[in-house]
Amino acid sequence: MSPLPAIPGRVLIVDDEERQRTALAAMLSESDFETQVAADGQEALERLTAFNADVIVTDLIMPRVDGFELLRQLKERGDLTPAIALTGFGSMEKALSAVHDLKAFWFLEKPVEPRAFKTLLERAIRYKRSLQKTDELKRELSLHGVLGDLVGISPAMQQIFSLIRQVGPTSAPVLISGESGTGKELVAREIHKCSPRSDGPFVAVNAAALPETLVESELFGHEKGAFTGAMERSAGCFEQAHGGTLLLDEIGEMPPSTQPKLLRVLEDLRVRRLGGKHEIPVDVRVLAATSHQLGTHLREELYYRLSVFQIEIPPLREHKEDIPPIAEVMLRNLNKKHSTRVTGLDAEVMDLFHRHDWPGNVRELRNVLERAAIMAGQGLIRLTNLPSPAFGTSPGSHSRLASGYEGPIMLQPGQPLTKIEEAYIKLTLDHVRGNRKLASEMLGISLRTLQNRIAALREEEKTITPR
Repeated sequence: MSPLPAIPGRVLIVDDEERQRTALAAMLSESDFETQVAADGQEALERLTAFNADVIVTDLIMPRVDGFELLRQLKERGDLTPAIALTGFGSMEKALSAVHDLKAFWFLEKPVEPRAFKTLLERAIRYKRSLQKTDELKRELSLHGVLGDLVGISPAMQQIFSLIRQVGPTSAPVLISGESGTGKELVAREIHKCSPRSDGPFVAVNAAALPETLVESELFGHEKGAFTGAMERSAGCFEQAHGGTLLLDEIGEMPPSTQPKLLRVLEDLRVRRLGGKHEIPVDVRVLAATSHQLGTHLREELYYRLSVFQIEIPPLREHKEDIPPIAEVMLRNLNKKHSTRVTGLDAEVMDLFHRHDWPGNVRELRNVLERAAIMAGQGLIRLTNLPSPAFGTSPGSHSRLASGYEGPIMLQPGQPLTKIEEAYIKLTLDHVRGNRKLASEMLGISLRTLQNRIAALREEEKTITPR
């Protein structure tokens, strides 16, 4: 049988004899193991706060905190790191006690034979990694609501997962609706992944973010010289998504003049670039998303063409039971992103999260968790780690967004309506911390209408403010 291949790993060596721990560390460094050393159990516990060891190699008899106490504390913590106990001649009974009672991985007698030591380390590392994979699988199964990047245990989210699995393999257009921040693009991406087009491109374009003069160029492309500033030929989103999926986000903001042209492309699957003479065939599945009721925003025939299948995503306030699993997955990803070691939320934070209305939905939850994870660094996120003033910092405090704004508009008879409108718009924008898209939804108007109102109010201020 061929020997087991060497597995680089991280090893913490704990021994009160400096010569012994130095020799073991030197032996392992020759085989590409990363090592750190500690003089006793107390120093080992301190090292482990910053050193993520794959294996702990510890002497049993040491001053201050010995190997038995070290193993005992690791066991109480639920630490999965396998430990190899080192024992002197005639101490076999103590070594077996460490293995059986304190769950050490195995033991070795001193002096250590290099080949046997490295082989045992490799097996211990394999064991640690298999435990980690099993633990990750259990965590995924415990969520029993994971579809790609979407997470949810609530009946509402389970229904969305089911709809995605149903419509994904088809070529049907899908209209995805839901408030800002609920995860409409994530749903679209999962539909794409579940489709035969999953190996093709996924292209998303936000109609609300494009100037009206550039919408057609963005969608259909343009030829060189088609308009001022068109310095070279450019492929539009339909061409870029050829063989894949195109998401038209905020479809309700599509200019009325562009909607008939879009409808024709959807029916013929052919596009003509601005300034072009020939039509180009495209093979694209189109998904659309909206954060408000389309109503009169969309031509009736275009609406029916895009809404063959519909998926509505509920706001987070309507399925708060999903906050714990969503937060768990987010924190796991944030720990990788920022090299933090946050383990979860304490009870007071979780209670506050359940009382908060989450006007920004899952996007707001992620923003709050990212800031809090950076502030906490490691361990549990506590109230003092949450952003202020959006969240309170004491057990009895409520989120300003959940409990209502504390500065009401002062109404007086005879006030001009424009003044009341200005105050209400400012109040709403402050309520959502300047998020114009979210503010437009709360006010029941389109984003473009809100932007026009703000611009008009600013112009009015200029005319009445003395210079």
